[in-house]
Amino acid sequence: HDIDFSVLDPNPDLAAAIAALPGRKIIHTNADALYAGRVLAQCQLPVFEAIYGIQEVDFHPKPDARAYAAVIDAHGFDPATAAMFEDDPRNLEVPASLGMRTVLVGSGRHGPDALTADHTLGPHVQHRTNDLTAFLRSLV
Repeated sequence: HDIDFSVLDPNPDLAAAIAALPGRKIIHTNADALYAGRVLAQCQLPVFEAIYGIQEVDFHPKPDARAYAAVIDAHGFDPATAAMFEDDPRNLEVPASLGMRTVLVGSGRHGPDALTADHTLGPHVQHRTNDLTAFLRSLV
């Protein structure tokens, strides 16, 4: 993950929209936490209290249920009071089964393959947005 992050622009509107949401904000990524922290710093999104990368979940990647359990256990929150935002619909199945609200951000991908326009996402994808900032603003 030693890459040039200068292609990422600061996003103060997204930072403000996230900060305006009630509750705690936690990153859960299949990347490592250092990489995620560098992305957040470059995009100027200092609104998250914790980052859980692959190491913090004992190398159990999403969609492995143990990955979600590690984050939930570490922070002691009730999944029924949480939302999961994700760009891969496969990674929303477990959160939905735990009672989380789920939001697919972007076109959705199955690994490297983009979803087709007529692809049925299933009931585990409760919301879908291509404009995360606008979606978050509509919530508050």
